[in-house]
Amino acid sequence: MKAFIFLQKISPKHFITHCMGYLAQQKFPRLTPKGIAWFVQRYQVNLSEAENSDPNSYSTFNAFFTRALKPGVRPIDSTDNSLVSPADGCVSELGKITAGQLLQAKGIDYSAAELLGNKDITQPFIDGHFLTVYLSPKDYHRVHIPFDGTLIKTIYIPGKLFSVNQTTAENLPGLFSGNERLVMIFQTTFGPMALVMVGALIVGYIETVWSGEQRPEKKDRPTTTNFSERHPPLQFRKGDEIGRFKLGSTAIVLLPKNSGQWLPNITAGSALKMGEKIGEV
Repeated sequence: MKAFIFLQKISPKHFITHCMGYLAQQKFPRLTPKGIAWFVQRYQVNLSEAENSDPNSYSTFNAFFTRALKPGVRPIDSTDNSLVSPADGCVSELGKITAGQLLQAKGIDYSAAELLGNKDITQPFIDGHFLTVYLSPKDYHRVHIPFDGTLIKTIYIPGKLFSVNQTTAENLPGLFSGNERLVMIFQTTFGPMALVMVGALIVGYIETVWSGEQRPEKKDRPTTTNFSERHPPLQFRKGDEIGRFKLGSTAIVLLPKNSGQWLPNITAGSALKMGEKIGEV
């Protein structure tokens, strides 16, 4: 077992995440600008794209990390049948959901039913397609919807908080289906579409545009919220923001069977920008 994985297994991940999350939300007038400057240099963050490009003006580290972009720097592909990237990041894996299994990394599969946390909503995605996007620390950390859709259900699933970088993905089976995550099911013109935001070490905080910070009502069981009968319905246009991560993590898109496919030039390792065309329905 790699030392990096072993250290994660024995460390108090929720405690570390809670402490770091607390600190990231505090105002430290002298320390915060220095911390942001170090982070920008260490991870080569491109602040010229940010709506607020002055690193000294952010009151908290979270305000910097969840920064908005300038209008127009991420154009949304306008082709009627296009699917767009939900985030900036790198494709970890993609492909077919064969017999209900998704590919986590070479030689490691995991269950769609376990990822979504509900067998009833899994059936349409059997033999469909999936795409996993890893958001590194330098990336823009807001998540957007890949296609027009109406929110019908969310499931917040408590879980572990392992890192979701490539090293962990290649060595820890059940990573995405075991970590804390928010499952969102949207109804589209081609059927249901799932978008899953996966939490990770130091990323125990996920926000949505409709409910703010998402946390399970009870830490030992999933929390399901039905939106199908909400009036007015929560409708989103392709490219609309739906949520954000407090520090880096992973977003997974699931498409139903016979509904669409990814572009042939999109492969594992491909760098993506939010809004660019990645597939067709």
